[in-house]
Amino acid sequence: MVVVCQSNLTEACAKTLQRPALARLLPRINCLDANAITVHIVFHEFYARVRKELALFKVPVSSWPITLHRRLYYKLIMALERRIYTDPKVRLAAVSRRVATQLQRHFGRTDVAVISNAVDAARFNSDIRIARRSVSRQSLKLDDRDLVLLLIGNDRKNKGLGQLLCSLAAITDIPIQLLVVGKDDPGLYRAALRELRLQQCVRFLAPSADVLFFYAAADAYVAPSLEESFGLPIMEAMACGLPVIEVIASVQAGASENIVDGETGYLLRDPLNDLELTELIRRIADDRLEAERIGIAAAKYIKEACRWDDNVSATRDFLEKMR
Repeated sequence: MVVVCQSNLTEACAKTLQRPALARLLPRINCLDANAITVHIVFHEFYARVRKELALFKVPVSSWPITLHRRLYYKLIMALERRIYTDPKVRLAAVSRRVATQLQRHFGRTDVAVISNAVDAARFNSDIRIARRSVSRQSLKLDDRDLVLLLIGNDRKNKGLGQLLCSLAAITDIPIQLLVVGKDDPGLYRAALRELRLQQCVRFLAPSADVLFFYAAADAYVAPSLEESFGLPIMEAMACGLPVIEVIASVQAGASENIVDGETGYLLRDPLNDLELTELIRRIADDRLEAERIGIAAAKYIKEACRWDDNVSATRDFLEKMR
């Protein structure tokens, strides 16, 4: 039996497409004949949300190459989804109920198992975050008065960075620093930062194996994603119990299934609503005691409900049913 994790769908596609040349071009392939696939994102759903934003007239000429690359990449992945996910012989497991619903809607799959991701509470917890907070903030030259927001991930258009920048531009009376961690070219947002006068408020940082460094420096984790099947950084931030709510999770995110609005996080109803996001950021800044309370509740919830032992048991049950 061969199981594939859909961190990169191309890992399961070469045999399906029956093109040996393609396999040679995909060095990340570790399986060519999957019996089961764990699905993290449904690109049919994502592409429907960002299609208009990928029009060439929407971006500067300098960004045309990367925009064209993304359009071609998304369409290739969608073709692979159609070929693979419609095959009833391939068993599917989704990382959230949201993903399972999308697989049913786009591919008619009613047999999808839901196996939620988990967080290592021994690594991600409030005690470690608090112990490292001072050093992390000093290293980044952050002022104690700064409200530090954090966003982790690539494909920043999908992560909602554009909407977040517009919200920050509307807040001129609060010292805010936004840390954006990922591999995307920050030059894509240079013009927007200049136009919104946010050059001194936003920092683009390279990813690090020591992701706790970023959580320790932050006061809140902001995730206004357009489409997010399961934002693992959201769960890691919750586990760290950031004193200022750590999470503003879009209801577009599968991880929001683990958030009770106003109790273990703040839910952003419309990721395209700049005003709503602005109000949530202000709420965090204005009521630090509430934010701390929510952070503590979030950490407690993750520790009790999102354990790797439960994930392993669910995965074992899923695989045993395939015998």
